[in-house]
Order: sequence, then C-alpha cells, then structure tokens
Amino acid sequence: MAMHGMRGLSVFISDIRNCQNKDQERLRVDKELGNVRNRFKTEKGLTPYEKKKYVWKMLYIYMLGYDVDFGHMEAVSLISAPKYPEKQVGYIVTSSLLNENHDFLRLAINTVRNDIIGRNETFQCLALTMVGNIGGREFAESLAPDVQKLLLSSSCRPLVRKKAALCLLRLFRKNQDVVNVDGWADRMAQLLDERDLGVLTSSVSLLVALVSNNHEVYWTCLPKFVKILERLARNQDVPQEYTYYGIPSPWLQVKTMRALQYFPTIEDPNTRRTLFEVLQRILMGTDVVKNVNKNNASHAVLFEALALVMHLVAEKEMMSQCVSLLGKFIAVREPNIRYLGLENMTRMLMVTDVQEIIKRHQAQIITSLKDPDISIRRRALDLLYGLCDVTNAKDIVEELLQYLSSADFAMREELSLKAAILAEKFAPDLSWYVDVILQLIDKAGDFISDDIWFRVVQFVTNNDDLQPYAAAKAKEYLDKPAVHETMVKVSAYILGEYSHLLARRPGCSPKEIFSILHEKLPTVSTTTIPILLSAYAKILMHTHPPDQELQNQIWAIFNKYESCIDAEIQQRAVEYFALSRKGAALMDILAEMPKFPERQSSLIKKAEDTEVDTAEQSAIKLRARQQTSNALVVTDQRPVNGAPPPVPVGQLSLVKVPSMDHYSTDQALSQENGTLSKVDSQPPSADLLGDLLGPLAIEGPPGATVKSEHNAVSGLEGGPDAVDDSAIVPVEEQTNTVQPIGNIAERFHSLCLKDSGVLYEDPYIQIGIKAEWRAHHGRLVLFLGNKNTAPLISVQVVILPPAHLKVELSLVPDTIPPRAQVQCPLEVVNLRPSRDVAVLDFSYKFGTNMVNVKLRLPAVLNKFLQPIPVSTDEFFPQWRSLSGPPLKLQEVVRVVRPMPLPEMANLLNSFRLMICPGLDPNPNNLVASTTFYSENTRAMLCLIRIETDPADRTQLRMTLASGDPTLTFELKEFIKEQLVSIPTAPRAPVPPAAAPPATEPTPQIPANDPTALLAGLL
Repeated sequence: MAMHGMRGLSVFISDIRNCQNKDQERLRVDKELGNVRNRFKTEKGLTPYEKKKYVWKMLYIYMLGYDVDFGHMEAVSLISAPKYPEKQVGYIVTSSLLNENHDFLRLAINTVRNDIIGRNETFQCLALTMVGNIGGREFAESLAPDVQKLLLSSSCRPLVRKKAALCLLRLFRKNQDVVNVDGWADRMAQLLDERDLGVLTSSVSLLVALVSNNHEVYWTCLPKFVKILERLARNQDVPQEYTYYGIPSPWLQVKTMRALQYFPTIEDPNTRRTLFEVLQRILMGTDVVKNVNKNNASHAVLFEALALVMHLVAEKEMMSQCVSLLGKFIAVREPNIRYLGLENMTRMLMVTDVQEIIKRHQAQIITSLKDPDISIRRRALDLLYGLCDVTNAKDIVEELLQYLSSADFAMREELSLKAAILAEKFAPDLSWYVDVILQLIDKAGDFISDDIWFRVVQFVTNNDDLQPYAAAKAKEYLDKPAVHETMVKVSAYILGEYSHLLARRPGCSPKEIFSILHEKLPTVSTTTIPILLSAYAKILMHTHPPDQELQNQIWAIFNKYESCIDAEIQQRAVEYFALSRKGAALMDILAEMPKFPERQSSLIKKAEDTEVDTAEQSAIKLRARQQTSNALVVTDQRPVNGAPPPVPVGQLSLVKVPSMDHYSTDQALSQENGTLSKVDSQPPSADLLGDLLGPLAIEGPPGATVKSEHNAVSGLEGGPDAVDDSAIVPVEEQTNTVQPIGNIAERFHSLCLKDSGVLYEDPYIQIGIKAEWRAHHGRLVLFLGNKNTAPLISVQVVILPPAHLKVELSLVPDTIPPRAQVQCPLEVVNLRPSRDVAVLDFSYKFGTNMVNVKLRLPAVLNKFLQPIPVSTDEFFPQWRSLSGPPLKLQEVVRVVRPMPLPEMANLLNSFRLMICPGLDPNPNNLVASTTFYSENTRAMLCLIRIETDPADRTQLRMTLASGDPTLTFELKEFIKEQLVSIPTAPRAPVPPAAAPPATEPTPQIPANDPTALLAGLL
C-alpha cells in the first residue's frame, strides 16, 4: 500500500505490537491520536508525504477498533491529489472510514467523477472501487450514467470494464429506485457478445440482478445466454486462466443458468433444443472424483443445471436421468454431496410425474434417516414427508415411528408433527390413524403439541364407529405402568365420554375404568386434573345401576378439590359435585359432547403455511441462542401466537358446547401484566378445542355480571391495543408454584402515574423501578433485590420494545448474592407517538424453582408529556388553526361512574396535562395543554377540551388537537381509555357485627433486608 519508507508508521506499528496489555496499547494509541490531531491543527503546510503518513496511521488505529472522529477532511482531500501514491491513500482511507451518509463524501463527488471520465485507467479503477464499496445514494444519482458509459466503452481495458460492471451492480442493488435502468436492455445485451471472460462474468452478474428485477425487457438476452452456455460446455475459446480443474469458468456457467431461471419459458424451439443439449452434456459429464476442489466446482454447475431443468419442466426422460443421478449422490460417502442430493431431490418433488421415479430410491432415503449428520437426517425427513402418498403412507409412517424411539431430541418434535400430518392425510382407515397418534404420544409425549391430540378427539367424537375402538385402545395404554401426561389427557377424555360402550367387556366396568384413571391422578399436573374431574363426572353419570361405593369415592374427590388453590380445579369440583346430586337430570346436563363442525385440519394448515425453506430462520435462532450476554435488547421481533387467555369464572351454571374457533390475536394480547410461566423451549399451540378442555366457560344467571378483561386500559392494563406485536412473547399457563405478592396489574398502573415504586414481588425477589423523564429521553433504574439467604442464579433479562421505543439495557449479572440488590440502568428513547408498551422478560432460578415472569414496563405515552401553561392569546389562535380531522378529533365518552369535575382535573394532572382555568366560559368544561416530545416530532403542543353535562356526569365530550395526526389519535385514545377504566366507587365497609376475616401475621422485615432498603430509597 505504498508505505515503503514511512519510518514513523513502521515504528508506530512496532510499538503497538510490543504492548504487553490492552491498557498500554490504548495509551500508545491515545498519544499517537493526540500527535496527529495537533499536526493537522497547527501545521498548515503539511507535505503530501506527512499527510499520507498520518492518514495511514489513522486507518491503522481504526482497524484496531478505536474510534477516529477527526482527520476525515484530510483523507478526502488526498483524493484530489495529482499523484498516484496520495490518491491511492485517499481512496483507500475514505472508503474505509466513511459510510455512505457522511457529509464529507459530497465534497469528493466531482473529483471521483473526473477520475471516472478521465483517461488514467489507474485512477478510474481506484474511483470505481471506492464507489462500489460505499454505494451511497448520492453516488448512485451522480455517477451511475458515467459508470455505465465506461462499461460499454470499447476503448477501455477489460480491467476497467470489469470494475465498472461490479460497481454498477453495487449501485443498482443498493438504490434500485435511483439507478434508472430504462432503455438499458439493448445496450446491456451487447455485453453478452464480449469475448473476454472476465468482462463477461462481471456483466452477467449485473444482468442477473437486472433480469431478476424485470425480465420482460431482457428477452433479447435469452438466446445470448444460451450461446454463452454452449460455448463453455463445448470448451470453445476458453483461456487457460479461466479453466478451473479442467472445468471451463464454472462461475460464469452458474451465473448464466441462474439468469435463465428468471425467464418463465423458452419459446424458440432451436434455442430450447440447444439449451437442453448443453444441459444433457452437463448431466452426463458430471461424476464424483477424489479431488475436492473439482468436485465442488463440477457439482455447483450440476445442481444449477438441475434447477434449470426443473424450472423448464424438461421431458420425462431427462427428469428420470436427473433423479437417477441424484440417487447416486445420496448413496456416496461424502456428506456434503449426500446433503445436496437429498435437497435437490426434495425440490424435484414439485415437478409433476417425478414422484413415482423418486419412490425407487425410498429405501436409500430411509437409510439416510440414520446418518450421523443431523442436517442430512432433516433433509431425509423432509424428502420422505414430501414423497408420501396413499400408496406408501403406511410404510413411511411405520418407519418414522420406528425411528422416533432413537431420534435426536432436536428432531423429535418435527418428526412427530410430520408423522401426525401424514397419518391424517393418508389414513386408509380411522382406526389406523388412532393407533398411529397413540403410538406417537406413547413414544414422544414431551414433543406432542396439543393440536395433535385435539385432532384425535375431534375424529373420535365425529365418528360413532370409532368410539369403542378408541376407548379400548386408550384403556390399553393406561394399563401400562408408565404413561405420559399427554396420554392421560387424551385417554381421560375418551374414556370419560365413551367408556360406557365397553361396559360389557371384562375389566371395563365403570369402577375399573375409574380405578385406572384415578391411579394417574397423583402423577399429573394441575392442567390435567380438570380433565380427570370431568371424566369422573361422566363415568358417574353413565353408571347404571348407580354404584353407591363408586359415587362416594368420586364425591370424596370432588370434596377434596373444593378448596384447591387453583380456581379452575376448584370450580369444576364444586360444580360437578352439585350436578352429580341432581339424579336423573344429570343425564341431560352432562350429555355426550356434540359433533364438531367439519373444517380444515389445523395441522395440515400449519404444514401448508410452513412448507418453505427455513434455513435462514434456523440460523437466526441459532445466533440468538449463542448470545453471550444475559442482558439482551431485541429490536425487531416478529409476532408469535401467545397462550390463550383464561376465561373469566362466574357463578355455577351449565358448561357451554365446546367451540372449535381459534383464539383471536386480540384475546391473546389481553394478558395480565406479569404472567408467570415455566421456561420451556416449545411455544404454546393454539387451543383448538377452546372451552372443551380449557377453563370452564360459564353462562351466568340473568342479572349476573362478569367483569370483562377487555375493560383494561390499552397500553396500561393489557387491552387489545396494549402491546405492539413486536413486544409480545409466548407465555404458557400459570403452572409455577411461585406466586407473586400483590396485584401486578395494579402495581404497573400505579407506576404509570408516578416515577418510582415496586413493579413486581414474590417470596424470593423484589423488582423496583426509579425513573427520570426529560423530553423524549428516559432513564430508568431496575432494582433487583434478593430477599433470601441463598443466591438467585441463572438470572436473565430481555427487553422486548415496541417499534416506537429504542431501549438499551446494561449488562445484568448472572447471579444475585443473598440479601443483595443489583441496579440495572435502562435508557429509553421515544421515536414517535404510540400507546404500545415494552415488555420485560425476567427469569431466575432459586433452588429447584425456575421462574419466568413477563412484566410491562411503565414507559407509556404520558411519560413523554410535559405540562405547559397556555394563555388565552396563545390558545385560541392555535385552536382555530387546527381545524378538523385528522389534526383535531372529537369523541363522546361514557365513563363507568359519575365523576366530579375536581376529580377529573386531578386525573388529567396525573397524566401530565396542565389544566388552564378561565379559558372556557362554561364552568362545567375543562381545558388542558401539554407538550409531547419524541425524536421525530420534537416538541409538539397538544390542546385538550373536555365538556361535561351537569345532569349526567357519566357522559362527556372530548376534543383534542395537535399538529401531528398520529399524536392526536394516540393521545385521544389514551385519555379515553383512562376515563373508561376509572375504578368504581369502593364498597361499603363491613358492618361491625360481622366477624372480621382471619389474617395471617405480617412477617417482620429485618433492617438490612433489600425490600426495606428499596422501600426507603423509593
């Protein structure tokens, strides 16, 4: 890099290499940066040699990872130097230090253009290299026509034209809307007649990008692409330097065939015949050899040719030849070739009439399931899944079931799902389908999603002939000593509904069925107990004549669970005990479940939606798993289906008919703040049976009211608009034994109105928040206090911000010592107005308890408001200038209870709205003003007017105006949600005659307890 003779630079590099540690290196770098800065400032007359030396030093320091925030102008100025050494330094350093948006690049555009259109080929190459590396918008606007002229110029050397093609490719990829390609087709087609393979390869790279964007205007290039391919396949006029291990320019062959795949078809019969002859030559001339490099090149050409054959839908003979060739590849020892063979064979399944040919290699594909390489096993599974039809479904599913017992845990979930889908799509009879699903549950119960056994229940319910067989098989599996909990669920449901059909068989009396089910009760979790209770009630109903001993046993179980802490179990026990005492009426109340409406299987729909190549998604997950820091900031999360919300529990009544509807996204978003869940790698699946197997859906008696969760405030109480899709994470049912202390939603609501307090607390930890808000910036400190004498380990914190917030969290330690408190600063920047909230995903381990809690952070809309007084002279001109929607919006709102005017004024003040008395002549109205801050809008004045009716204090009209339509809408909705969610008046006190409820003594907190310290701090 023209550094010969620069003694100062050589000494500096030597000093850096001799540093013993990072601190010494930093001191030496700081010293040198100070020296360079002083030389640039104080000595105007730097010689080109000195300027070049100091710029090289800046580049070396930058390459070491240090920030270089000066000297950019000196680097740019070297571009205009007349001599090559200085100009080279200028171009190299500028392209390394500056990005496409840097202001200094504008100063260099004219100089770069002069070098491009000049006659010095060396300068042209330097300029093209820098433009291609930076690829900025302004470069594209100013220089793209000149670069194109250089590419098409016949007087330029091939070296310059190659760089021009690659530079133009970079500009087009980066700024397709700026680079005007209209009228390029004819001129670009001329490039395909080029004899120099270097220029031709670069030009074809550019044309691949152009054709992929719009192939219609490049039809004239198609026969020329075929001629290039024919020239290379016949090895005609190919220089030795472009022959790689005997293969003529494999890169150009691959690019040419890639370009041909963007054309839908080839209509000219001569061109099509020529192309197929070339492809036939490639297919016949490729074989596996010992030389790895030659293998890689030849197989790159071969697999691109296979893709082109599939795209053009060649004759059946050629397709058969392709399959036979791939069949050889999946049998070789080299794993890379086996992988590519399986992958391309899977792609060939999309071509009609090829499936029968691929079936000939089914045995070899099944053998690949046992390959040591998991990626090959996955590809073999995908291929078998696509290959399956009615004729071979039994064989393939049986192979998958056999392989399931020894399969890696990483593959069992996918394997189980695909086996279940194949069994459903191609089942010769329903009894075989039930056998397959029950075997899946028995062998891989941990990896069976609820969708699979829900589907079995639907089939059994809708087919009367299948019910006795399914009940008998369920009993057969329950007789085993070790049964998975999912098997208990499906068996309990089937036996509860249809065990009476087996009553005459030996060992299938109601008492024996109850005994088999009841043996499993101590081993299941709280999510399965409600299903078992339902089965007990059904068994009791079907017992004829009534068995007093069985009835007493079941009633004893119902009595036991009437005081269960789980509300769902408690309610079922109470209701079933009451229903079972109704005698003959029980037959009508607990009648057999009706048939489900026919609809598309959710499993098959899921498979259709996900039948794409997920390699990129897998890589993203793998990179996320490999993060070393525990304090992660996720900036762009795709929406994920959350667990369905719990159904509100009302008074004793009838159970609804089960619904097959999926929970909507809005329902899934209405989660309580801080749902506790166990850490599990499997995301929860959609609840297909709805009310049937979830919490009981209760129809209350007339007059009874159930408080709806949708009354919660959006953004505060987790309503439908509460959290942006990017801030939603899947949560499971609350199954932890660790329960929070206090109401989490109330804590969050309180912190939305004040800046410090406790966000979450349980027996092991307390999480507090202290916040400062200034304009559109916020600084929060999370206080994580360990309340116990043992450490909290595996501590992890993930912030899931919505799109309008930029959040940065400092590193969180993996362990919190006993009786200690950790402070974690959190920086928040508001980008634009929105009511969405960020989510804090916090997890830790204490002893054997792994706790995961998801909390909403109180970084809500009103935190970025600043009250401001407005006089009459300021208010009315602003109010009149903002005329009508979308800048001024009005809505009539009905609150839940009458609200006095002073109380409403205090509520608005708590939202950082300043009441401006005297502006409205009507004393029953309120006028308020505030300023909203965000990075996009900066300071934006907001004006609010609320009109009330003295005769009806529950109704008001709200008008809100600002200079930004989004802000107007979001702030109006925010205030409306606050007003409609005001707590109702407190209940009357308990009369003195009533005995006060017993309360547990409050434990004394030691003075050194972090809870007490945190309370004192806040």
